[in-house]
Amino acid sequence: MKRYTLFIVVIALLVTMIAAGSALLSSGSPTVKRHPMQELTAYTSLPAEIAAVLSEEYEKEHNIRVNFVQLSSEQILKRLNDQSREEGDGKAALVLTDRETLDRAAAAGYLVPYISEKSDQVADSFRHPNRYWTGVWYDPVVFAVNQDYLRTHLDLPNSWQQLTQQRDIRIGTTDFMAADASSNLLYSMIAEYGDQRAFEIWRRIQPKIIQYSKYLHTPVRQAGMGEVDLSVAVLSETLRYVHDEYPIRILYPVDGTSAVIYGTGIAFRASERDARAAEVFADWLLTDEAQLSLEQHRFYFLTTNPMTLSYQMFAGKNINIFRNRPYFSKEEKEILLDRWIKEVRFYE
Repeated sequence: MKRYTLFIVVIALLVTMIAAGSALLSSGSPTVKRHPMQELTAYTSLPAEIAAVLSEEYEKEHNIRVNFVQLSSEQILKRLNDQSREEGDGKAALVLTDRETLDRAAAAGYLVPYISEKSDQVADSFRHPNRYWTGVWYDPVVFAVNQDYLRTHLDLPNSWQQLTQQRDIRIGTTDFMAADASSNLLYSMIAEYGDQRAFEIWRRIQPKIIQYSKYLHTPVRQAGMGEVDLSVAVLSETLRYVHDEYPIRILYPVDGTSAVIYGTGIAFRASERDARAAEVFADWLLTDEAQLSLEQHRFYFLTTNPMTLSYQMFAGKNINIFRNRPYFSKEEKEILLDRWIKEVRFYE
């Protein structure tokens, strides 16, 4: 993590020097005129705070304003459907959302294929096989372990199997009913192991769970404060506490883990001009500049682009992500969550 922090400082200095040089050039060339600002509309399911950071930074660098429209997954698909029928009031050229939504949009014909030098560098596991979308970040589930616990235990709880066998351990996690990133872990384990084995793993972990939390950040705080020994948490929230110098060590499950993958797709029926602008913005999201803009505002997603310094400097870049995709219908998800409640959480 020290190397990762040093990398952020170095990149910040480089960006500052570049910005200062640009300012000097601008002040010495008063006759240079900026082109009128172009605007780009994008649908996204990301939090508004993240979308605002990306839009502001991109506008400063490229004089293009990205107008994000924040929607749920189902709303994005409906807007794209209306747009494909030319029934929508406005047309978005870009979609920035989770992998499942992008896959559904691609299958419905709402996206067009796109490949570039940058997107071609992304691993196949993070993009559509026919290039209808490309993953830009991912946020895996990890173990956030209190360092005092590690000092007194020789066996590292670095796998789901090891976690089921650990005797004297207090675990914290977010309720599967409270957050999509948390329930995605359950669906991913069922897709990877089958429902019987997945539920058995959680039945054996259940007696060690001290508390189910409502929010994704709460289990990490508990691990940092020593209220639990280990938390099952998303990496983005864990890195926030690590950067705040909480005594937490991150362990990556060696037998695999789930991850929420966020990616971009170019919308069908976007104008040629807007589609080109969307492609350039999609490529920018795969750069160190975009990564740094997020990290400066304490948003810690992992980049999918192996050619960036962000990727190369991160110690956990070889995280083992489950191979099978956890795609279940809304009704199937409700059934699985109901089973988890009856067979695991409140099982007697």
